[in-house]
Amino acid sequence: MATSQTSIEGAPSGDVPRARAGGVQSLDRAFALLEIMADAGGEISLSQLADSSGLPLPTIHRIIRTLVDNGYVRQLPSRRYALGPRLIGLGESASRMLGTWARPHLAQLVDELGETANLAMLDGDKVVYVAQVPSPHAMRMFTEVGRRVLPHSAGVGKALLAQLPEEEALATVGRTGMPAATDRTISTPEAFAEEMARIRERGYAIDDGEQEIGVRCLAVPVLGGPAMMAVSISGPEARVSWDFVDKAAPIVQRAALALASDLNHQN
Repeated sequence: MATSQTSIEGAPSGDVPRARAGGVQSLDRAFALLEIMADAGGEISLSQLADSSGLPLPTIHRIIRTLVDNGYVRQLPSRRYALGPRLIGLGESASRMLGTWARPHLAQLVDELGETANLAMLDGDKVVYVAQVPSPHAMRMFTEVGRRVLPHSAGVGKALLAQLPEEEALATVGRTGMPAATDRTISTPEAFAEEMARIRERGYAIDDGEQEIGVRCLAVPVLGGPAMMAVSISGPEARVSWDFVDKAAPIVQRAALALASDLNHQN
């Protein structure tokens, strides 16, 4: 069996809402504060939390102190607050469950299109693969679940960054750098901005041999889901031709919508 073992692809603002019917207000507020912290990059001051949440400082301080005592938030020497280490285990468990929920949708894509299907998310400034269903072909693409790659040359990475404002997307690739894995890799901010515009217009991203020569990937953002994600199909360009891309794009887009709906239902 000839199998490639490398990657082929490619805050809430305003007042925190009152507790939902049957909910607990303090829990709603705690989760909202954690999400604001995450949207701020994982580190924030109490005054910034107050501005974003609309909650009074004594309430925020009481909730944050409880989260600190339980390891979900930590206080920095600067007296700012950061997401805590106990969230790592929760995130890893959630990622495994995400893979479980996504796998039927990826398997359906493989059944319809015959190529390897992947689900990926942003992890900081890099892309992490959280689920995969391999192609039945002997020559197929394989990416280890949990692998992290730079976003600028991966189909899923470009589909993820295209969901961000242009300034934020360009800042991300500015921090990671844009090394050229092949002679097709987009390696300048100007060209990358043009690529982002094309992706937003047509609704999908392409990795045309930008990570590995001879491999093509079609990636679609999972819009409307509970988190930023992208679904992709990848394979040798001899099979993933441009005609294949034209046929596959609406199929992968439908799968992404179905996945978003399913995850929202689970949520």
